Amino acid sequence: MLLPISWTWKIKGNDAVSELRNIHINGTKHAFLIRGKSRKNPVILFVHGGPGCSEIPYVAKYQKELEKYFTIVHYDQRGSGKSFHWKEDYSDITVSLLIEDLKCIINYICKELDKDKIILAGHSFGTEIALRTAAVFPEKIAAYVGIGQMAYTALSEKEGLRFCLEGAKKAHRQKDYDALMGIKEQIDAGKGAVPRTYIRRYGGGARLINDNRDYLSSLITRPEYSIPDAIRFVKGLSVAQKLYGTAEGETAEAVRQLSVPCYFLQGKYDYMTSTRIAKQYFEELTAPEKEFVLFEKSAHFPQFEEKEKYTEWMREKFSTLPI
Repeated sequence: MLLPISWTWKIKGNDAVSELRNIHINGTKHAFLIRGKSRKNPVILFVHGGPGCSEIPYVAKYQKELEKYFTIVHYDQRGSGKSFHWKEDYSDITVSLLIEDLKCIINYICKELDKDKIILAGHSFGTEIALRTAAVFPEKIAAYVGIGQMAYTALSEKEGLRFCLEGAKKAHRQKDYDALMGIKEQIDAGKGAVPRTYIRRYGGGARLINDNRDYLSSLITRPEYSIPDAIRFVKGLSVAQKLYGTAEGETAEAVRQLSVPCYFLQGKYDYMTSTRIAKQYFEELTAPEKEFVLFEKSAHFPQFEEKEKYTEWMREKFSTLPI
């Protein structure tokens, strides 16, 4: 029997779900990965970062334990990964459009999995989309979880530059130091971003995993992505990266209050989305319940770098929610 060009490993159980599907939502086809031991469990809907960095290719290897307690939904955003379609025009993609997509996706997931509400989680750039959605569309959101939370981007980039300059100086990498000093005036003016190559090099990206290697190996070896999907991933990345910094105002300025419980999960060494700046925003944000969780060994990927602690926290916080 011939296998489909892309697929996901089956989860055993009469009530289990393990599906990779494409659904036409809000004018375009979106790819979904849905996995969990029981459809009766609460649903977590994840919004990936980047922009354009789908987590479908590699996330399954990090969430096996979490699948026992939740039905976990990942989707590739419009124009990203498996949701990139060669004949579509993506010149009009905005953060606002991605928010409208997410609202439609929440409605679809609630209906498909027979839930009144879902837990909405965002990672990195995905927190910008997810948090803004939680603010304007709380009716079907039980709680918001921001992992590597975006807040004040310009301040975060200044933190990242300072961190990299200190790292380059300590490591006696004069070439790096000079290159970073060359963009200092631009970063201080609140324009542009510190190249992530430098942040990764000095430990502000990931400490306990190699995220770039994870992406590369998963694009090649995981069944959820075919070779054509990997090509679409690369093409979509070039389209989506133009979204960085294009939202109307800083995330922290756009959302000052939530009507749903709010949780920020941050790696201590995160300098892609500065933990100090995220904490500053957390203190300013109003919500009916909120908690700031610090992962002491992680940088930008605490959900993967400290997956045991992350899974336990999610289980204790949400697995008994009546949703």
